[in-house]
Amino acid sequence: MKIIEKITLIIYSNIMLIVSIIACLLVFGWLDLQVVINIATACITTDPASKIVLGASVIFILLSIRCIFFDPTSKADIKDRQGILLENENGKLMISKETIENLVESVARDFQDADNISTRVELDRENNVTIFANLVVTSDAIIKDLSANLQNKIKERIKIATDLEVKEVNISVKKVAPVQEEQEGMR
Repeated sequence: MKIIEKITLIIYSNIMLIVSIIACLLVFGWLDLQVVINIATACITTDPASKIVLGASVIFILLSIRCIFFDPTSKADIKDRQGILLENENGKLMISKETIENLVESVARDFQDADNISTRVELDRENNVTIFANLVVTSDAIIKDLSANLQNKIKERIKIATDLEVKEVNISVKKVAPVQEEQEGMR
């Protein structure tokens, strides 16, 4: 939420609280209705107070209309959540983050030393792709070579499949999994 929306919400909430308290005081008989009418009349009829009340009322009417009829989520925020929207003369193509994650996982399956991978994709305003991959490798993997090869293949595969530039492929090796033959030989 933007700072202006937060401030507006705080002011609006405080005004509604005051109006609700006054209504409760009137219902319980702890406040005289004539006193409230005299204060309201003074605010509306005196010159500087009436202009302030009018200005505040117009602002709150406009803000209320905006909140009721217009979604505060921008199109850019929606696009960032969904994926990348590409357009050409034939139409539009939405490439979801999940599609890119699936591409990364399919590349990792081609590597024998990559036992398991989980990915997260981030997109910036210029449609640059940043990939964060958590990798489980086998015990005989050469991690430095594996990660360099995996990064290159991921960038290459995404470029070929989607024509998107991958800004970074950040790999985090979370675990070294034992080789299956070693586990079976110990039994």
